[in-house]
Amino acid sequence: MDEEYDVIVLGTGLKECILSGLLSVDGLKVLHMDRNDYYGGESSSLNLTQLWKRFRGSDTPEENLGAIREYNVDMIPKFIMANGLLVQTLIHTDVTKYLNFKAVDGSFVYNKGKIYKVPATDVEALKSPLMGLFEKRRARKFFIYVQDYDEKDPKSHEGLDLSKVTAREIISKYGLEDDTIDFIGHALALHNDDGYLDQPAIDFVKRIKLYAESLARFQGGSPYIYPLYGLGELPQAFARLSAVYGGTYMLNKPECKVEFDGSGKAIGVTSAGETAKCKKVVCDPSYLSDKVKKVGKVARAVCIMSHPIPDTNDAHSVQIILPQKQLGRKSDMYLFCCSYAHNVAPKGKYIAFVSAEAETDNPEEELKPGIELLGPIDEIFYHSYDTYVPTNKQEEDNCFISGTYDATTHFESTVVDVLEMYTKITGKTLDLSVDLSAASATAEK
Repeated sequence: MDEEYDVIVLGTGLKECILSGLLSVDGLKVLHMDRNDYYGGESSSLNLTQLWKRFRGSDTPEENLGAIREYNVDMIPKFIMANGLLVQTLIHTDVTKYLNFKAVDGSFVYNKGKIYKVPATDVEALKSPLMGLFEKRRARKFFIYVQDYDEKDPKSHEGLDLSKVTAREIISKYGLEDDTIDFIGHALALHNDDGYLDQPAIDFVKRIKLYAESLARFQGGSPYIYPLYGLGELPQAFARLSAVYGGTYMLNKPECKVEFDGSGKAIGVTSAGETAKCKKVVCDPSYLSDKVKKVGKVARAVCIMSHPIPDTNDAHSVQIILPQKQLGRKSDMYLFCCSYAHNVAPKGKYIAFVSAEAETDNPEEELKPGIELLGPIDEIFYHSYDTYVPTNKQEEDNCFISGTYDATTHFESTVVDVLEMYTKITGKTLDLSVDLSAASATAEK
């Protein structure tokens, strides 16, 4: 271990594994260590025995739940936007060859106590029971504007400079009602609170376009895809990529301690009496707890069921977003369900997650609106974790720390964090201009 590396990465969570892969592809000498004896860190997938051990303190699950090894329960459940940043990163690095994806069946939104399919195009807007007749026409006009919008073609801008006009102003131009704004902003643009309304509209419009383009990609019921056998496959796939390009992996390394020189710069990592030298350290917040601050908490319920979520057209996999206003909250609540169709549970079993940013100290009560939508539940586990962001100055200490995974059930915010870290570490922007059709073969298997 007594060698010098360009970068030492601590923790094998998804963010760290993506960075390890990208940096190795760039020709940097990377050492990747983890205190655990498994890949994935916080973003690992657990089988039934591991799930029981973690939440119930015993390793004997109920027998009526089926084969233990057929469960792959994600600890950070998220779907992947078919045309989004993670897919672009997977194609850019050719990691798609290690994974098989399958489209997610449904994308729904909660409105006034009921679940509705999310309309994403002008045609779907006209059919949606979410809106009355006149509102459908207004929404259709708005969707046509978004679909036709092209940053490079001023004719499509209708005289609006979206870098200056706010999302609220563009919405009022089309006279959309509050409930319509709710599902467009939260279930299509995937903003997790209403702060976006007073930001420049360009990001809002691009997010809706991404949703619609992703939806069109596989002609499925949602814009999302998800790996067979769960998300635990993703960190391992990027770890393989890193290894192919010369990255070194060491699991089960106790007490990885970052070493600093007199000026406070990271110069290496010590574990079990051995020190590896390096120029930069990349890690999750748990490895440098004195350089991060707590900013919130995520509450989550993990449920095992024997049926799909009611009112979702018997979808085997589905996302439901409950916008903050509908629940009188400060941020959204998310439902995520997958099943044996994605090889994450035995036949006939479904795994549902209800997640939210904790706004109280009582997750069971707080998550109730989501749990009540699930119908009968075989088993339920509650857990919560604190979320952290880095407070250090990277240029002074050469430590690059990722933020904790948020409550959202999609990966866009996660990959934004990774790409920003990549730019800070390397000083360059990752070119993700890729042929998106390159992933379709694996996705449609």
